[in-house]
Amino acid sequence: MQGASDNRTARPERLIFHCDVNSAFLSWEATYRIHHLGETTDLRTIPAVVGGDESARHGIVLATSIPAKKFGVRTAMSLVEARRLCPNLTVVPGNYKLYVECSNALLDILHDVCPLVEQYSIDEAFLDMTEIAAAQRDPVAFANALRERIRDELGFTVNIGVSVNKLLAKMASDFTKPDRVHTLWPGEIPAKMWPLPVRDLFFIGHATERKLHSLGIRTIGEVANTPESVLRSALKQHGTTVYNFANGIDPSPVIDSPPPNKGYGNSTTVNHDVTDAAEAKQVLLRLCDSVGTRLRADDVRISVISVGIRTFDLHYYSHQAVLENPTNITRELHEHACRLFDAAWDRTPIRSLGVHTSRVSPDAPARQLSMFDTADYERLEKIDRAVDAIRKRFGKESVTRASLLPEKGASHADDGS
Repeated sequence: MQGASDNRTARPERLIFHCDVNSAFLSWEATYRIHHLGETTDLRTIPAVVGGDESARHGIVLATSIPAKKFGVRTAMSLVEARRLCPNLTVVPGNYKLYVECSNALLDILHDVCPLVEQYSIDEAFLDMTEIAAAQRDPVAFANALRERIRDELGFTVNIGVSVNKLLAKMASDFTKPDRVHTLWPGEIPAKMWPLPVRDLFFIGHATERKLHSLGIRTIGEVANTPESVLRSALKQHGTTVYNFANGIDPSPVIDSPPPNKGYGNSTTVNHDVTDAAEAKQVLLRLCDSVGTRLRADDVRISVISVGIRTFDLHYYSHQAVLENPTNITRELHEHACRLFDAAWDRTPIRSLGVHTSRVSPDAPARQLSMFDTADYERLEKIDRAVDAIRKRFGKESVTRASLLPEKGASHADDGS
């Protein structure tokens, strides 16, 4: 059995698993090609990558095999640079529909063993195993059984991190790969986590790493032993988060929420890094326009909206809000999206933006009006529907919002959710 050294019999107050697919896109491609296309070469055993469109901004490495990593090929590297490092590199195009199917198959298994599963990304999920594993004497053995079931039934491998909270479980799953189970109990933090470089701590990007280096802080242990006041002075509110994470503190619950594709969403990658808030909000307007059109076409409204931001260094974060009134009006969606953007953006250059919605209601209740709100929402919705009708008859570009003329740099990639 592969696993960490600590197979405790004493049960913790909380027991959290983090399940992470090893080189997800490449593993899913390899599994599909072997079992469905009859190919004999396993992409995981040769220098190979899944790559985007080289003629556009998407010409980057999306996933790498372990043999490719030995040549220095890394995720987010341009394919041109990857081929320079590894001339015999095999490059296969991405197949997002396949990846969604594989992700759903994984979630089916996770839900089969645990009712409380939080999908963190297309290839990651948290499981609150506190109640499920109550009858289990060895949580590591339980995790290994789950790991083996995924490998045997689906053909690809995962790492599973085991701990008392989401942060430590996620850190544990990033230890030695592939096809492993690792623990990171609070008592193991000094030996297993503190010697790691600060960039390995969850939620630390390049900008934060540079600031910490300027303070002479290079390991997670040095972060943990730096006064919180010093970190707050250098990193503002983010300093508290970094301090807590370095000390293994994370009270956040596992939330069994529906995956993003249960709602309506759209995202776009820009062909230059966006550093201006006004330009970012123009991109958000186009995304909200697209989402609003689809909502109105299905005669539904949404009550939850989130804005996702992926920075130039591929760090992703999002901000979400619950609306007082369900809506499908483009202007209202955009206003909420802009407020979320202003609250979330830390001024790091932006590579892509997304708008996602959920809590869909086919028959929304009557709008709760405010004496301070003078907008004529009925008129706004009628205008939106009139624009939808014109576009349906004469094409999407027949009517364009004035604020989007001209727009530079947006290359749309509807996520189909």
